[in-house]
Amino acid sequence: MAPRYGSLAWLSRCLLSAALVLVACAIATARFGQGLQLPAITSRDGALITLNRYVDEPTPDIVLLGSSLTFRLKEEYFATPRLRNLALAGGSPLTGLEIVANQPKIPKLIVVEANILSRTVDSALVARFSTSQHQHQIFFRPVRASVAAYENWMHAPLTHAQNERALQQLLDQPPSDFDNHVYLERARQQIDIDAPAGVVSDAVETLGRLSGALELRGARVLFLDMPCAQPIEEARFMHGMHEAVHKAFPDASRWLSIELDPAELRWADGVHLDERSAVLVSRYLDGIFSHLQNP
Repeated sequence: MAPRYGSLAWLSRCLLSAALVLVACAIATARFGQGLQLPAITSRDGALITLNRYVDEPTPDIVLLGSSLTFRLKEEYFATPRLRNLALAGGSPLTGLEIVANQPKIPKLIVVEANILSRTVDSALVARFSTSQHQHQIFFRPVRASVAAYENWMHAPLTHAQNERALQQLLDQPPSDFDNHVYLERARQQIDIDAPAGVVSDAVETLGRLSGALELRGARVLFLDMPCAQPIEEARFMHGMHEAVHKAFPDASRWLSIELDPAELRWADGVHLDERSAVLVSRYLDGIFSHLQNP
C-alpha cells in the first residue's frame, strides 16, 4: 500500500504547485498585464478585440459609440489623445453604452452616434464585458496576456503621428468620382424595408436612462448625427428616427454637428463614408474635442 499513498502524496503536491503557479500568474497579470490588447477567442473578432482592449486598458478620456457608420472613423485618424472608438459594425450604440456604464471607471466624454437606433442591445456582449462577468476570466489571462504582448509587438497599429503623412496625401486627393447611384438606391429601400416597428421608442428610453446614469457619475454624454447621403437621410424610417431622438433630447448643446461641405463627402456603398471622407470627419471632430477639453 505504500506506493499508493506515495503516488497520492506526489499528485497532491503537483496539484498544490499548479494552483500556486496559477495564483501567482493571476496576481502578476493583474499587476503588470494592464494595457495589453487581449486577443479575441471567438468568431466575433472585431467586437471582441475592441471590447477586450477597452476593459483591460486604462480608461480613455473620450469614447465614441455607434454603429458601422462611426466604426469607419479609425482611431489613427484622430489627433486627439486618449480616444477610443467602441462603435460596433452591425451593432447598436446602446450595446457599447451599456458596457461603458457597467465599468467601475468611465470616460470624461462619451459621444453616442444617434443615426441608427433600430437594433436591440447585444445582451451577450454586455454580459461578457460587464465588470463582474469579465473578472472571472483572471486565471486565463496570463496566457492571453503573453500572446497579446507578442501580437502587439509584432503587429502594433500605426499611431496618428506615424500615419499623418499618408492621411494628408489622402486628403490632398479630390473626392472620389465613383458612381454609387445603384448602391445608394438599394440602401435607401433596404432601410425602410428592414425598419422594425416600435423599436426606436424603447431605444430612446434606454439611451436616456444610461446617459443619465453616466452623467450622475461625472461623465459628459453628447450625441452625434453622422453625415449620410441625402437620399438616406430622407428615407422614411431615418427621418422618423431623427425626429424621435431630437424630440427626446432637444437641448442643442448636447448635439455635435458635422458642418462639412457635403460636396467633399462620399459614400461608396451608399451608406458608409469612404476613407477620405472618414478622415475629414475625424479631423472635424478633433477640432470639437480640442475645444471641449480646452474651453
